[in-house]
Amino acid sequence: MDARLPAHLEVAALRRLVEAAGGFATVLRKGERDSGTILAVLAENGANLRLFERMPDAGGTRKWVLARTQIPDDPMEFQEYLKRRQDRDPDLWIIELDIADGERLIASV
Repeated sequence: MDARLPAHLEVAALRRLVEAAGGFATVLRKGERDSGTILAVLAENGANLRLFERMPDAGGTRKWVLARTQIPDDPMEFQEYLKRRQDRDPDLWIIELDIADGERLIASV
């Protein structure tokens, strides 16, 4: 049995955590309500974009893993990657979290 939290609840929890800590969070794309994949775009004052995705590990848990980092000289490459992911997965959620050290917050959900 999969004890995974429904995607819409996980996204809501991430938004509330970031906003309670003084950051800004917004859903860039809504996916399948219960089982959609969630991508978290972490930023610090709109810069230093990093993309995290939950990936299963050998122990059967799902941990947030850094999947991509924005290249400073080519910021459009990051956006193009997100667009390709959206095109391939209609169930995909994308949430942007703009807060310093956002990794600590996503690790708690």
